[in-house]
Amino acid sequence: MTTQQHESSIWSHHVEAPGAPAGFTVRTCVPANPDGVEVMLERWQAGSSEPPHSHPGNDMTVVVQGQMRIQFFTRDAAGALHADGPPQTLSEGQTGYVAAGRIHDAQYLQDCKLVYVHERAFGFKAEG
Repeated sequence: MTTQQHESSIWSHHVEAPGAPAGFTVRTCVPANPDGVEVMLERWQAGSSEPPHSHPGNDMTVVVQGQMRIQFFTRDAAGALHADGPPQTLSEGQTGYVAAGRIHDAQYLQDCKLVYVHERAFGFKAEG
């Protein structure tokens, strides 16, 4: 069976986020419920990446299109980062979960379209 690829209007109206890594654009919706979730439709260009970071809430990423890789990290007593297990690759149709405060990075191996759901308001803390 062949499916025809088309660009849905849901993926338009993206903007660059101040302070975000190059290659990232976002379209956000912030719910009025402070205990709700923030949902973002993200697009990442192939070859772009995020440095080690964490978020204040649990999050979920659904890969709608493309392929990405996530590496988790831990800190030693001196504060240095060390890989925590092998990198995990997510492809179209797969979902990844990251616990609040868990240090991770991300590399975008192909152009990606993602549905990102963050518990409560989104936050990004650089951990490098």
